[in-house]
Amino acid sequence: MKRYGNIVGWGKYVPPRVISNADLEKTLDTSDEWIVTRTGIRERHIAEDEESTSQMSTAAARDALDMAGIRPKDLDLIIVATSSPDYLTPPVSSQVQYGLGAKNVGAFTLVTGCTGFVYALATAQQFISAGTCETILVIGAELISRFVDWNDRETCVLFGDGAGAVVVQATEVPSGVLSFILGSDGSGGEHLILPGGGVTNPPSHESLDAGLHSVKMNGREVFKFATRVLGKALRQATQEAGLKTEDIDLFIPHQANIRIIETAARVANLPPEKVFVNIQKYGNTSAASIPIAFCEAFEEGRAKIGDTLAFVAFGAGLTWASAIVKVAEHVRPTPKRWWQNLIAR
Repeated sequence: MKRYGNIVGWGKYVPPRVISNADLEKTLDTSDEWIVTRTGIRERHIAEDEESTSQMSTAAARDALDMAGIRPKDLDLIIVATSSPDYLTPPVSSQVQYGLGAKNVGAFTLVTGCTGFVYALATAQQFISAGTCETILVIGAELISRFVDWNDRETCVLFGDGAGAVVVQATEVPSGVLSFILGSDGSGGEHLILPGGGVTNPPSHESLDAGLHSVKMNGREVFKFATRVLGKALRQATQEAGLKTEDIDLFIPHQANIRIIETAARVANLPPEKVFVNIQKYGNTSAASIPIAFCEAFEEGRAKIGDTLAFVAFGAGLTWASAIVKVAEHVRPTPKRWWQNLIAR
């Protein structure tokens, strides 16, 4: 019997601190109109100095586990997708594992930029379909504000911080990730890059003075790449799942640029009412983008149990990823805390 990894719980965390376009107007040669017209972003949530990627991940994970009624120690695996870990080592996944109290649970970090959550979700599905795991926690988290040059209006206006998490559990009911497409074209890697901090340009006075420890982006080339691959990746995943575009209840794309989202939806022939957008509130939260949007789609009633959803993302690498996801109708998430469920038994 084929095994599927159904999503049985989800949660998100975004820092309380908000920086609006009006705030950025005070320090940059920019305007709210310029930012909104080109990106669709009106504000972004930025972590405070004492916040970290591991803390945001753990907060989102706790909400997802609570909804699923799963105790941390009952997990089989934790996958954290991020490009902004607390440290190069130890891995942030182990920090999250410890923070949750998921004693002896395996954990690893996956790094594919903005596509990370979809890559991680596809990876979780493979562990479950192979029969090696029953319950997996998948997190997409990013604290990218620490890696932007706040004097560069081309990049700093784009990004925000946050985390989203889902609990994936084995079932024989066709659900969870029904299909996925993963792709990479490393020839365009220089178009979205953090040059410093790795072995090529390790931390030094010279690399700091040269500004190599902040994100560099060729916006024109990234835009061209994204509009070329997103629609195609969505069509491929839909066909792989044996579905048609009209079978998609809601399109939840990576929230990077409103014009890219609109182009992808147009290529896929999806009407606006089937496209979820929250970029205006959060900006580009990279690997956290899709799981945060997934949570909000349910909160706002745009998505419901039984719906067929389409995830599509692009990012550094350059990479792309798409997945068709169904939250099974027989699953009824509960807001009870896991310990309340335990007492009820």
